[in-house]
Amino acid sequence: MNLTISGHHLDVTPAIRGYVADKLDRVKRHFDHVINVSVIMQVEKLVHRVEANLHVKGHDFHAHSEDGNMYAAIDLLADKLDRQIVRHKEKTSDVHQEGGGLKHRPSETPA
Repeated sequence: MNLTISGHHLDVTPAIRGYVADKLDRVKRHFDHVINVSVIMQVEKLVHRVEANLHVKGHDFHAHSEDGNMYAAIDLLADKLDRQIVRHKEKTSDVHQEGGGLKHRPSETPA
């Protein structure tokens, strides 16, 4: 997983970089096929905004969050991405489970 973190009007410290990496590790724990993640953090008039674009094979996810505290905004962002990934994983696994079961042949249908 390639992780790109950038900041607008904000210096990205090693502590914030480590915190983001730890939170996004939870996403990778649910879905292992994450290719690329780009995170943009910005501060505007005491509002901390965090955006993330996550790329998996065949699909892209986007989430953003705002809060008065940067760490709280990162937590909200990680929760949103986690829900999206779990929903995507359930959809892809349900496709394979729908094919099972007994099917009626056209000649066996009751008249």
